[in-house]
Amino acid sequence: MTTVDSRTPDALADAERWTAHNYHPLPVVITDAEGAWVTDVDGRRYLDFLAGYSALNFGHRHPGLIAAAHAQLDRLTLTSRAFVHDQFADFCRGLAQLCDKDLVLPMNTGAEAVETAIKVARKWGYQVKGVPDGQATIIVAENNFHGRTTTIVSFSTDPDARNDFGPYTPGFTIVPYGDLDALTAAIDENTVAVLLEPIQGEAGVLVPPAGYLQGVRAACTENNVLMIADEIQSGLGRTGRTFAIEHEGVVPDMYVLGKALGGGIVPVSAVTADRDVLGVLKPGEHGSTFGGNPLACAVGAEVVRLLQTGEFQEKSEKLGHSLHEGLRAMPGVKAVRGRGLWAGVDIDPALMTGREACERLAENGVLVKDTHGSTIRLAPPLVVSEADLELALGKIRKVLS
Repeated sequence: MTTVDSRTPDALADAERWTAHNYHPLPVVITDAEGAWVTDVDGRRYLDFLAGYSALNFGHRHPGLIAAAHAQLDRLTLTSRAFVHDQFADFCRGLAQLCDKDLVLPMNTGAEAVETAIKVARKWGYQVKGVPDGQATIIVAENNFHGRTTTIVSFSTDPDARNDFGPYTPGFTIVPYGDLDALTAAIDENTVAVLLEPIQGEAGVLVPPAGYLQGVRAACTENNVLMIADEIQSGLGRTGRTFAIEHEGVVPDMYVLGKALGGGIVPVSAVTADRDVLGVLKPGEHGSTFGGNPLACAVGAEVVRLLQTGEFQEKSEKLGHSLHEGLRAMPGVKAVRGRGLWAGVDIDPALMTGREACERLAENGVLVKDTHGSTIRLAPPLVVSEADLELALGKIRKVLS
């Protein structure tokens, strides 16, 4: 909705003129935000129910995170890993303890962390498992989303993510998500890792069958294969647990983390594992100039402290029940999937596409994102109030009725 004196059309046109068209954003130009709410250039407020694809688990401008960033900005922002800075150990110690792992390798983006996990798994396979050089394979799942690098899209099954970016990187075996028999059958003597999202986000918030992740864990243990959990979207409180894989009582060999780890302020990612896995790396074999920088560590350490209280996990679990119950009771909804404050909603395609639903919801003051036809994804910040959650559900009901 725009008015005669609206600033939105010109701002959208300017962005369209000067940027590559690798995104198709909703026609909203945000200028300010706090908590679960954002404000556009025309002063209109929206409930943000995407939360930066879970990068904003703690909401916009969380006071504790902003304070940590401001304090660090006044002192030191970058040293490179050629030196050690005074925030580094605090962040790595806290994150290692949160994950119950020995070591942390900090990076910047989620894709960087996934690439790190791939490299570590291969090196572990050659040096520890004894796989012949150049023969290591990693098992992944159909409909995965682990990032956008050329190696990662090589094992994507999404044509938009993969097509025209070849030649593709070998060394990956793709199996159906949730099919334990297929995964187990794919393991051979050269398999070094299984890389999975405990809940597939981009695919539409797909939750695997009960017992699947436990079966994967058992197969990995039996065959001396690393189990890698990509918790970039699903982790850090989103599903009502610190990590989504905890719902199945499973402990992976390696966590891949990102998004919310930077508190919506700076890109922060990391791989965590025990010493017998991450310890295979030696100086010069892998690195990142900005990975583990002082500003990132100051913010990341505060994120870890927020999660140590359990407050956000408990709130996500509690409000998640209201979210899912409310969505399932709505007209025009074919299916609802997810856990905690994370839901994939399949809308009857006879009513509208997912994109149309997102546009209509934006007109009604709620921001969500579509994926794959008539599916929309909801991921409100974990700081959302019960009243705001009910307000958003009312808006969704209105659009679908």
